[in-house]
Amino acid sequence: MKAVVIREFGAFDRAGVEEVAEPVPRPSEILLDVRLAPVNYVDTLVFEGKYQFLPPTPFIPGKGPVGIVRSVGAEARRFRPGDRVLAMAECGGYAQSVALDEDQCYALPDALSFEDAASISLAYDTAWFALVERGRMKAGETVLVLGALGSVGIAAVQLAGAKGATVIAAIAGRDRVDEALRLGADHVVDLAMANLRDGLREQVQAATGGRGADIVIDPLGGEPFEAAIRALAWRGRLVVVGFAAGGIPTLKVNYLLLKNIEVSGLQVSDYRKRTPSLMRECFEDIFALHVQGRIRGRPVQYFALDEFAAALSAIVERRISGRALLVPSRLGAE
Repeated sequence: MKAVVIREFGAFDRAGVEEVAEPVPRPSEILLDVRLAPVNYVDTLVFEGKYQFLPPTPFIPGKGPVGIVRSVGAEARRFRPGDRVLAMAECGGYAQSVALDEDQCYALPDALSFEDAASISLAYDTAWFALVERGRMKAGETVLVLGALGSVGIAAVQLAGAKGATVIAAIAGRDRVDEALRLGADHVVDLAMANLRDGLREQVQAATGGRGADIVIDPLGGEPFEAAIRALAWRGRLVVVGFAAGGIPTLKVNYLLLKNIEVSGLQVSDYRKRTPSLMRECFEDIFALHVQGRIRGRPVQYFALDEFAAALSAIVERRISGRALLVPSRLGAE
């Protein structure tokens, strides 16, 4: 089969498409014929060797492929050949086939296309755990989403709205306000300002009658984190998801005492490994919301398997507003 193989970390084009042996499923695994593999921002960190979890080289990258079960191991019980699944692989997705434990796979409803399922993976489960598990969100609360037009941000805006929250979308600049409102945001605030430290709090308080946000979802880090923590309401919760803005902030923890606020972090892959039943609950909820039309997938752009470097570069350079999807050469997208 054909697969993208990383033999050394660095520039995206250091990897290449190679002919490799097809994986053989272990007793608890399934063998999946990959239809679509999403290209995620985190993949760029993997290629560059900057991600916190890196397998030894050589390896096949790619998280969250979707496809059809071809065969199952002797001890696998949850799936049968022909089943349509989302496979939350830590790696191996940039290939025509991948074998992985059945506990890391989630059955797709008939009404959910491969395209929509691939656009959901990694972003929506991250947002779900940030809101529901780490943030303990309740209907009627106010959620401030930083980087609201990024992958996790879009997912958080839609999920928070679907679950009854008032959503404040934080974006850089006013030129995409309408886009944020179309996603379902109730208010839009601007991160592109000279005095963000005070300005973000002022904007959030104006939108909340001076109360502040109950929850902040932060995939950015850096200066936006430092500003957003000041915009929290009493007993507010800020969930750190990533550092897309480039800086890892520090915090004087005495500030947490002043308003009884809390800061937590989310590494969603830990939940897949440690609490597979909770992860299944997460995806069942997300799939159901999508089928009901309460959340929707993002526009997609297709790339052939050997165009993986172009897809990764487009993400880094922010030339794609939706999701980039790799299509293995022997299989067409549905």
